[in-house]
Amino acid sequence: MRKGIVLLLVALATISFAHAHSGGTDKNGCHAGSRPYHCH
Repeated sequence: MRKGIVLLLVALATISFAHAHSGGTDKNGCHAGSRPYHCH
């Protein structure tokens, strides 16, 4: 049971990092409108 709860928490944490910000990338795959300017 504990292993399942830990797995669920890790999955939820991973999802939250994956959706940290929206798109809006330029032709280089960088976020031109955000500060600081960053790429993925």
